[in-house]
Amino acid sequence: MTSMSAARLRMALFLDGDLWYSFKHSPTAVVASIIATVCIFCAVFANWIAPHNPFDLATLDLIDSRLPPAWIEGGSTKYLLGTDDQGRDILSALMYGSRISLLVGLASVALSMLIGVGLGLLSGFVGGSVDAFIMRVCDVMLSFPSILVALLIDGIGRALFPNAHDTLAFSVLVFAIALTGWVQYARTVRGSTMVERNKEYVQAARVIGVAPVRVMFRHVLPNVLGPVLVLATIQIAGAIITEATLSFLGVGVPPTSPSLGTLIRVGQDFLFSGEWWITIFPGAMLVLIALSVNLLGDWLRDALNPRLR
Repeated sequence: MTSMSAARLRMALFLDGDLWYSFKHSPTAVVASIIATVCIFCAVFANWIAPHNPFDLATLDLIDSRLPPAWIEGGSTKYLLGTDDQGRDILSALMYGSRISLLVGLASVALSMLIGVGLGLLSGFVGGSVDAFIMRVCDVMLSFPSILVALLIDGIGRALFPNAHDTLAFSVLVFAIALTGWVQYARTVRGSTMVERNKEYVQAARVIGVAPVRVMFRHVLPNVLGPVLVLATIQIAGAIITEATLSFLGVGVPPTSPSLGTLIRVGQDFLFSGEWWITIFPGAMLVLIALSVNLLGDWLRDALNPRLR
């Protein structure tokens, strides 16, 4: 069987499976996936589809600042959603800002998932004092508000690297958000691992002399990833909102590459002076992304739950 025919067979099995059937018959999941796809597409290809480059200072003109949306008197069709106080096109700023928010959110979730799954697998499989120590660390992490921990870590990173360039600043932000989200993965994977380690296939692998590390990663890990994927989908929205919160407080991404949170913070100064579009549109974009991802996560949780089939 060629690789092409094998790929077609896998695709046919997927389209004939319960997951795709559940997706097709869930209007909420379909609409949420369309919204998420459009937002991601606009963010990824912002360089090509955005009407303007809002961060190219040579193209900005203060004469065009604070222009209302095109359908309001005084607006211009050149700027469909209006401009901010620096003359930046709001529509283009949304596309570029969404890309930064999505990048930080996805990277922080990937890092927290890597840390949490590894520690949870180790804790559940080994048990004993290792399990007790890791769970006590989780309890300590859960006793602090996640946004407070992220602020603390971000502040420490900025104090250690006061002249950090944009790449390092992004890394500190991703690390700060990731360290507040790994606990949920660790506790989820630990519980699933404690169930799986007592099953017959694990006992058989131990009897024939398979190394414990190989048993963990080759046999146990694939069977505990279902809840992890659901949790990761839901936490992407949480990570994006956390990044927006940090940026709104002025400790997020660098001002030279503002995200949706930074755009909302800038627009707040003009919200009650009549220029509502500067903050309303970035806020609506943030809500759309977070809501669509959350709805997809809820659908995936229900679709992968055998009790609801």
